[in-house]
Amino acid sequence: MDPELLERITARRAELDELEEQLAKQLAEVRAERDELAVAERVLERMSEQLADERASAAPTPGHVAGRAVMLIPHRTPDVEETQLPPDYQCILGAVRQAAGPVMAREVGEMLGVDVSVRAKLEPLRGKLVRLTDRGWLRELPDGRFTTRL
Repeated sequence: MDPELLERITARRAELDELEEQLAKQLAEVRAERDELAVAERVLERMSEQLADERASAAPTPGHVAGRAVMLIPHRTPDVEETQLPPDYQCILGAVRQAAGPVMAREVGEMLGVDVSVRAKLEPLRGKLVRLTDRGWLRELPDGRFTTRL
């Protein structure tokens, strides 16, 4: 055999071996990245499901207390609109907003036409104000007055 031809064949084989090594390394990197993306996709799906569950649980849903259906008040979040509150709670929020400043439950009752001289009619209103405060719709000051959140 021709020694020059044999040398060319050996050199070409060395080039191809080196190229095969580079391609095998690239293929391993591509497969590793693909596996990472698959894991990221599964994590994202799981997180999306959890967020959807949390949003569904934050939505106002009727609950049952003593066999009666009651409307649960959702926590205030950027994706929960005030219109999702029951109408009487929307009226309470509107009354607090219309006030010139922080108001007592009695003042809110007067604005809504509640007979504030009867404690049994004022206390449920106070309970609704506290519920709106607990859910982040209102803020209660240390002196017991209520105001809207900023």
